[in-house]
Amino acid sequence: MLTVRIGAIEIGKGRPLALVAGPCVISSREDCLELAQALTDWARRAGVPLIFKASYDKANRTSGASFRGPGLEQGLAILAEVKARFGVPILTDVHETIHVEAAAAVADILQIPAFLCRQTDLIVAAAKTGRVVNVKKGQFLAPEDMAAVFAKAESAGNRRLLATERGASFGYHNLVADMRSLLVLRDLGYPVIFDATHSVQRPGGAGDHSGGDGRWAPALARAAVATGACDALFLETYLTPEKALSDRENSLPFERLPSLWEEARRIHAIVAG
Repeated sequence: MLTVRIGAIEIGKGRPLALVAGPCVISSREDCLELAQALTDWARRAGVPLIFKASYDKANRTSGASFRGPGLEQGLAILAEVKARFGVPILTDVHETIHVEAAAAVADILQIPAFLCRQTDLIVAAAKTGRVVNVKKGQFLAPEDMAAVFAKAESAGNRRLLATERGASFGYHNLVADMRSLLVLRDLGYPVIFDATHSVQRPGGAGDHSGGDGRWAPALARAAVATGACDALFLETYLTPEKALSDRENSLPFERLPSLWEEARRIHAIVAG
């Protein structure tokens, strides 16, 4: 299985468990910097291989009236400031091919959202930048279907790829996390990330926005790491989740992150032998 390096961080089998964390979307420069400060301070003290995640635009909101973020130019400027001030790798998602080049100039990892994981032009454009590409497995895909997704990126000459499991559609307004999916994804040859907070999301389940059951995210995170096929955890977090403008119901309060991480790291050490 390939190991993917992002700066000083290596993600893959036999490497320390990594963490992708941050807000769903940038609500403001001040909020983003405050959370980045808290995350990076804690990560350095605890020795956590941290990648900061935030979106500059959420183009797939339930309602057209929902907050989408500061937009490409302003959002990338904020992420560039986070990277420069705190020395942390950046992950952000891209929804359109015309955004890829600008996002790649700032982000270390370009993320293909789950709803767009079959968009060939978007995947190829992201892969051509040479940046690490994290593809979130669509809620509508079987894990083995990701082989074709990876082949699209490989056709552009990029094998710096990651796969993220984020649950599968289970009826209306619900997702289920099948832990076997992590094992299938690992067999495709690339590092695997488990998105615990989106796996407890209820898409469109709150009427004009998606709901969720964030209280279950820690249990799923621990279970994913226990499979032995999880190389990193993806956790959306906020200092004050009740004020979040996106995914507040399924996010993890920052105050709960250190204890969960310590549990996950111990489980990872056990299953890694």
